Amino acid sequence: MRLNRKKPGLIVALTIIAEATSYPQTGTDHLQRLVEESAQRLVIAEQVALAKWDSGTPVEDTSREAQVIASAIREGESRGLDPTSVSNFFRAQVEANKLVQYSLLAEWRRVGKAPEHTPVNLAGTIRPKLDQVQTALIAELAESAVIRASGSCRTDTAKAVGKYVSAHKDNFSVPEAVALDRAMAATCK
Repeated sequence: MRLNRKKPGLIVALTIIAEATSYPQTGTDHLQRLVEESAQRLVIAEQVALAKWDSGTPVEDTSREAQVIASAIREGESRGLDPTSVSNFFRAQVEANKLVQYSLLAEWRRVGKAPEHTPVNLAGTIRPKLDQVQTALIAELAESAVIRASGSCRTDTAKAVGKYVSAHKDNFSVPEAVALDRAMAATCK
């Protein structure tokens, strides 16, 4: 069997082109991963609401919120992110999460019950998931730093949220879309 010396060069060239085209091309595309992680955090909000329904604890937990934000700031600083920017972003995440919780709890109170579920362990099960999402959000904040500082950031963010909501319209309610808008409100520097 003869080795075609031109073929390896062609494969390398095609690989380089494929890799170059697989990266996001616009600010909107690049912010999509940040939006997806934020949406994942909102999905977890339903589990948080169920845990609070079961325990009767209030949505507001200022000491826990302060811990989440302080942890995010430390993690963000280790990635070279501005502490104020991280703080603002995670405050928006927390507020959006509470919006989902309040909405769900009110709905369940109107019908007199929460959906059937196994008891939810907030500290042992849900918080570790939120910690994983926090790490992913910090990574995406670092990856999108240039776009978040650009003049088109607000428009790019709105378009990225719109793209996500449109792609998930069959299982994404209007209140969830509003919460995602709220979660992403402090994305830009």
